[in-house]
Amino acid sequence: MNIRCLIIDDEPLAQRVVERYAENISFLEIVAKCNSAVEAIDVLHNHEVDLLFLDINMPRLSGMDFLKTLKNPPLVIITTAYAEFAIQGYELDVVDYLMKPFAFDRFYKAIQKAEEMLKGRELPHFEMKEADKPDDSFLFIKSSKKTYKVTLDEILYIEALGDYVKIFTIDKMIVSYQSLKNIETLLPSKLFPRIHKSFIIALSRVDLIEGNHVKIKDRMIPIGTNFKTDFEKLIKSI
Repeated sequence: MNIRCLIIDDEPLAQRVVERYAENISFLEIVAKCNSAVEAIDVLHNHEVDLLFLDINMPRLSGMDFLKTLKNPPLVIITTAYAEFAIQGYELDVVDYLMKPFAFDRFYKAIQKAEEMLKGRELPHFEMKEADKPDDSFLFIKSSKKTYKVTLDEILYIEALGDYVKIFTIDKMIVSYQSLKNIETLLPSKLFPRIHKSFIIALSRVDLIEGNHVKIKDRMIPIGTNFKTDFEKLIKSI
């Protein structure tokens, strides 16, 4: 499977770094290089693109504002020197956030994430099976050519990414082609509340609640405005 890529960056040197790294990965195909987000709009209208390498600080239209205009965007890997936009980037469902200058191994790790997500498009939905006891409930999750059995008490949180969900467990992350809304109906809401349009969390795994975020392991997960009241009521009821 080839991944068709578009590089959007106003710095020629930064474009060349991504292009040079991509040349070392056989399944990456650079469709075009753009110096601005405005230029990229025409490319997206005329070419099939699976993955964007997107800079943030660009003239006329920033990378973030550009991404917000896309109704059905390709997968996106942010490439930037600005760490302060990381949370906003993940709220827009980016695959990864690469801080310039980044090494090839970090680049390749991001590509592996994108590859797994693209493979997930070909997979059927996963299903849930409940055993006699709630604690024994589990999911069968299909990802790539594998099917994982995941018990509910292994789950840390679930993140939506376009047409996929990423299920983070104690020891792994699994990507499956499935909507967050569907998996929400399969999970007990008091144990797995949805706190954001892109996140369901395992309440038992929350280490800290601070402002509009919860912390699970090393991840700060945003609490969406539309979900905050119900989440606060749930916390108070425990």
